[in-house]
Amino acid sequence: MKASVPAVAVWGRTAPSHSITAVMITDDQQTIVTGSQEGQICLWDLSSDLQISSKEMLFGHTASVTCLAKARE
Repeated sequence: MKASVPAVAVWGRTAPSHSITAVMITDDQQTIVTGSQEGQICLWDLSSDLQISSKEMLFGHTASVTCLAKARE
């Protein structure tokens, strides 16, 4: 059974901008990945009834994320 863990906001009352420039969905269609003009990558949970909830926001890129691809096993 997969445990559900809510995303934790570490930026205070206002979330950082996330102007989406790239979108990818995983093969199992349970996670959406977005890249942003601000250099962040966000992971979103997609439920079977098509509800989207935030999972993680990854920081560190110094340029826009304009392309996303999955790695081979």
